[in-house]
Amino acid sequence: MAHFCKLDENNVVTEVIVIDNNELLDENNVEQESLGIDFITNTLNFTGTWKQTSFNGNFRTNFAGVGDTYNVENDVFIKFKPQGNNYSLNTTTWCWDKD
Repeated sequence: MAHFCKLDENNVVTEVIVIDNNELLDENNVEQESLGIDFITNTLNFTGTWKQTSFNGNFRTNFAGVGDTYNVENDVFIKFKPQGNNYSLNTTTWCWDKD
């Protein structure tokens, strides 16, 4: 199964959906994110900006959940920051480390 997340205007994840991997396969049986997005927008008729996320972290570092942020410059998902000011963003894991 392939996981895709919807991003709001600030690149915050608002929703995560699952579609069949077959929807991502091109004519050479290679998965293409763009085909998944086409399926979401044209077949499911879902609007908005969609990005694929990897359940096992094979790409974009972290599996995206609601409230997480997509970082365009680094093409990664950053986990939701815990409350409080005593956290620093670890740019290796793209998670928040307690100071």
